[in-house]
Amino acid sequence: MDDAGIGWIAAIIVGGIAGWLAEMFMKSNMGVIMNILLGIVGAIVANFILSLFGVVLGGWVGYLIAGFIGACILIALARMVRRTA
Repeated sequence: MDDAGIGWIAAIIVGGIAGWLAEMFMKSNMGVIMNILLGIVGAIVANFILSLFGVVLGGWVGYLIAGFIGACILIALARMVRRTA
């Protein structure tokens, strides 16, 4: 998060927005806390994956985009795990 140039409180807010957007896009039903976690963890996952391809997203907008992409990936992975279990 320090690399993105935002603090912890901003990461929680932006992560919550990213998680909520991913929830709406993926037509999932999660709570506020899960949206925040999905957004924050999703941003970490997406930044790692994007960095493998040489793409670096910074700032609030970059964190929001990465959080959205990562949260969508995590929701899709959770759906695949649930179907196989």
